[in-house]
Order: sequence, then structure tokens, then C-alpha cells
Amino acid sequence: MDPRSEATPQYSWTGVPYLTREELARLYSVEEFEPLAKERLTPSTYSFYAGWAGSGATAKANREAFWRHVLLPRVLVDVSVVDPRTTVLGQPIDFPVLFAPSGYQRLAHPDGELATARAATRLGTKMVLSTSSNVTIEEVGAVAPGSWFQLYWFTDRGITRELVERAEAAGYGALAVTVDAPVSLWREGEARTTVEIPAGISSVNTGDRPLKIASNLTWQSLDWLRSVSRLPIVLKGVVTAEDTKLAVENGVDGLIVSNHGGRALDWAITTLDALPEVVEAADGRLEVYMDGGVRRGTDVLKAMALGARAVLLGRSVLWGLGAGGEDGIVRLVELVRGELVSAMGLTGATTVERITRDIVARRGEVAA
Repeated sequence: MDPRSEATPQYSWTGVPYLTREELARLYSVEEFEPLAKERLTPSTYSFYAGWAGSGATAKANREAFWRHVLLPRVLVDVSVVDPRTTVLGQPIDFPVLFAPSGYQRLAHPDGELATARAATRLGTKMVLSTSSNVTIEEVGAVAPGSWFQLYWFTDRGITRELVERAEAAGYGALAVTVDAPVSLWREGEARTTVEIPAGISSVNTGDRPLKIASNLTWQSLDWLRSVSRLPIVLKGVVTAEDTKLAVENGVDGLIVSNHGGRALDWAITTLDALPEVVEAADGRLEVYMDGGVRRGTDVLKAMALGARAVLLGRSVLWGLGAGGEDGIVRLVELVRGELVSAMGLTGATTVERITRDIVARRGEVAA
């Protein structure tokens, strides 16, 4: 039997079986998932998921930024109850971790975005569905009500409007508009290795139509988007105070501090380094989230201490999906959540409201 058949989802595209729940239970860190997923992904898929812009400096630096920050433990605090629950745009989530948009997830597992949506629902959080999903907007909306929809704005506004209206009709909670990729991105790895797309897998929401990202958008373009949708608007890809202030002036509801996971501009500022400036410029007038380089619960805590309301996991979710489908994502994120709760307790932050800047410092700058 063809191991790629959806009738046998326990096997990956490479014929290696996905990990069972029992096997997943024997994994204890996020770092263990990537090599296990790699075994189950075709070389071109792994290159696509793990890829970066140019030299890869931005992707590498995103991770290194977390190493430059340390946490400051507190003692003799009543931590008998540690509660990581919070809200995003008024929507409750069980802990401050969302799933970042990633396209073509059926290259990792036959269930693709449906597995990710089910995992998000089980974990009590939100996924952001990619425009390039292999599963329809409606199918994901039925499985994970209140998900966010990531919007690539095309030159054909009719198609853009169609996507937005479908997301609103399907009960999505927000539009996450990607604004950091208005031109062709310089990805040397992808240029060397063409992604192999098996028959039956496509960008179903756009019908694999030859579409072009709009490169002429301005802040005034948001007026048109508001005219066709009542959904909150979150801009994904803001890293400067200047753009944050413009977002506030233009009535944006939230920002995702993001450099496209290092896949857009080589040598861009890291998201953790950009975060404090964005938070200061926002001054509480919109919600600020962050992605890029987040791997562990302690990373989540550092980002929140620097002002993020929540973080988004990108590649890590793909490694969980590629290693064990829905159960793989759940196990991976449970590990992140468990470490976050432990770290919150050890720093005396028993709720997300008590996660403040005084529990984090740059390495070498801790007061004696």
C-alpha cells in the first residue's frame, strides 16, 4: 500500500511511521522533535520548512537573542497556584502561546492544518491559518472556532476580498495581515532545492491560481480592508517604533513583532531585540505579540517579561506535526507550557499579569 495514502496516515511521505503517543511521551524537550520530523519529511520539504533568507543570519540571530537574556529567580513567594491563562484580542486562551501561520502542512502529515487546528483546540489556544493552507478556511474554522486568518494581500483585490469574507463567515477571530514580504524574497536554499509538491496537495483557498503579492500597499490601504471586514486587524512583521506609532494612528488592533522567521530580510533585527521598542511605542494602545526563535517555555517567559502579550510558535509546530501529527504538536506544546509554568513559579510570577521586566536582564548586566 502506498505509505502516502490518506488511508494510512500513520506513515509519513518517506515511509517512516509517525511516532505513537507512547513514543511521544518519551520526548522531554522541543529540540528532540526536529531530527525526528526530518526523518519523516522529504529533503525538499525539510529544506522548505527550515529555510531562511540569504546567509541565514536573521534566523540564527533570532535564537541567539534569547541566550543574551537571563531570568532572575525570586524566593519566598506563595506559588502554590500558577495560572498561565490570558486573553488575546479579548479571546481567552489557556496559556500565552499561539501557532504561527505556516503553509503546505500536508507535506508534513496527511491531515495537515486539520491536525494543527485540532491540537490548538485540545490545548486551549489559537492557530493562525496560512493563506497557503492545504485545508480550506471553512474546514479549519469548524474544527477550531475563533482561529485567526493570515492574509497575504494580492494584487487582485477580488481574491483578497473573497478570502477575508470567507474567514469572517467561518467564524475567525482576527485577520493577521503579513506586511513584511511585499517583494520577492531572497532564499538561496529554496532556489537550489525545488519543493516537490505531490499530486493532490495544493493551496486550496486560492486554487493555485497565479497570484502576485501586492507591493504597492500603504497605511491607507487598511481603510479598504476595514470596508470589507469587521474583524480585528493584526499586522504581522512590524519591528520598529516608527511603524508601531503609525499602526496606532491607523487604528490597528495588534502587532506581531516578526521578521518572518528569518525568511525575509537577511541581517534584520532580531524580534526579541525589537520587542521592547515596539512595546514602548505601543504604550498599551494595541496588543503586541512576537514570534521568531521561540523554542522553550523560558523563551516565552523572557518575551513576555519584555512586553509581549503572547508569542507564536512557527517551525516548532511543524516539527511536532512532522514527528507525530496532532499528538506530536500536543506533546511538543505541552512541554513548552510545562516549562513556562515552572519558570513562572520560580520567578514569583504566579499570573501573566505578574510577568514584568524586573524578572529578566541582559546577560552581564545583572546588578550585583
